[in-house]
Amino acid sequence: MRRFMHGAVTWDIACPRRPSRVAGVTMAGFRVRELDTLRMVPHPAVTLLLEFGSGSPVLDHAAGRQRGSMAAGPGFGSGGAVRARGENVECVQVRLSPVVARAVLGVSPADLGGAVAALDDLWGREAARILERLGEVSSWEDRFALTDALLARRHAAEASVDPEVAWAWERIVAGRGMVRIDGLAAETGWSRKRLWSRFRSQIGLSPKRAAKLVRFDHAAHRLVAGEGTAGVAAEAGYADQSHLHRDVMAFTGATPAAVAGEPFLAVDDIAWPGAHPG
Repeated sequence: MRRFMHGAVTWDIACPRRPSRVAGVTMAGFRVRELDTLRMVPHPAVTLLLEFGSGSPVLDHAAGRQRGSMAAGPGFGSGGAVRARGENVECVQVRLSPVVARAVLGVSPADLGGAVAALDDLWGREAARILERLGEVSSWEDRFALTDALLARRHAAEASVDPEVAWAWERIVAGRGMVRIDGLAAETGWSRKRLWSRFRSQIGLSPKRAAKLVRFDHAAHRLVAGEGTAGVAAEAGYADQSHLHRDVMAFTGATPAAVAGEPFLAVDDIAWPGAHPG
């Protein structure tokens, strides 16, 4: 377990020794005793939070307040209106590629509606069972193994997205959002209307919105790494610094300079090492 300090807040972070058995699944463990109000920065994945500690995380968002274990769709937190807080938070956080999220969660990312859902509402009694088991074991590796076994079982039992949709998503991710969106349909052999409709219903975003989110995520992590806005704008495919500034403001409600100091982004290189290559 590694430690990350941000102001007066201490984050203890654990990483699995082995990759998940399910492609598109990554996870990390967190222990935070006193979590001050924290801006949730949008991410191009479905986020699954399995909370098993004595405390409970709280999310304040436009639709109200959510406590405990939950799932949120890709881009959750856009606009900077979502804040997290809590005491004695212990959890396994899972990032699910939208391509595998439907099978794992039992609902499409589109069904989350850009909001957050309680895990009980998605998994019923199975949610209580996995959280109890996570609290009973003493090591993070055992917690990761329990979580991965559950995700693999659920993934194997459910249908996946269309291969054409999965291919389009992977092309967007591999290109860091800098792909010709109009060319994706032609490469799949589908009509533009069909791909756009199936992509939105299965991923939860339009292809254009997905590309913007992936590009923003890449740029935001370059800012956190200490790179200047001019270089980040050019490298990430923005027209200029003003374009980057507008995108960052739209996704986070903050300036690029403020986003560069976001702890939610800064812990990523510890919790998900190698996930944001240069």
